[in-house]
Amino acid sequence: VAMAGYGWARAVRGLLLDVSGVLYDSGADGGVPIAGSAEAVRRIKASGLKLQLCTNETQATRENFVRKLRALGFDVSVAEVTAPAPAACRLLKERGLRPHLLVHDDLVPEFAEVDKTNPNCVVLGDAAENFTYAKLNEAFRLLIGMEKPVLISLGKGRYYKETDGLKLDVGAYMKALEYACDVQAEVVGKPAKRFFESALAELGVPPEQAIMIGDDIENDVGGAQQCGMRALQVRTGKYRPSDENHPEVKPDAYVNNLAEAVDIILQQL
Repeated sequence: VAMAGYGWARAVRGLLLDVSGVLYDSGADGGVPIAGSAEAVRRIKASGLKLQLCTNETQATRENFVRKLRALGFDVSVAEVTAPAPAACRLLKERGLRPHLLVHDDLVPEFAEVDKTNPNCVVLGDAAENFTYAKLNEAFRLLIGMEKPVLISLGKGRYYKETDGLKLDVGAYMKALEYACDVQAEVVGKPAKRFFESALAELGVPPEQAIMIGDDIENDVGGAQQCGMRALQVRTGKYRPSDENHPEVKPDAYVNNLAEAVDIILQQL
């Protein structure tokens, strides 16, 4: 049944899904799936639509991240995850950069193949408890001592939601180092255009046939729209009613959750 007002749902071949706040809310307890999301992922796959998870998750290797998602009931594979750390590793190798890592302990294995001796750049991820004054200051000293400081940030989110409340994200610390060192960080991850383009390439679908579904009005919705995709904002995760008055970003639609988005999209197939 064609439904009036759902023009945004037509001619879709692939979906990019944000993970935290769309599939589940993360937390010290491993996290809690958002109602209906695991079933929605199954329905997407059964429909023949292509699926890629486009995440700024930098607290775990992709393997461990997928293991956690599978334990929460999500049928996903490592190949279906586009994440910042592998993209950063490619960039470091292309440019002969040797990073000083200020990242979560659990992410360090992603950089195993990268030369880290005598660092000539700083890579910043969502280090959570590792964001101590001493560690930030160490990164600051390295950067300020470089003739041409290079700061690479695995995302620029302001905050995200865990089961016990909102948490400061990597973007806040990125801004601190940018300000202190008078440097502009290079962002690998959402909302960087190159990151969305690599997710689309892995999906094998052009932007005009893809829809991004996320809870972050700027990084998910704004970033995807700048790449020529349609983008939906879910009212789960870090979503706040004030997002609906954002001065620049207007989603193609608001949906209560992933399950509702998938209902509408599948009805238009």
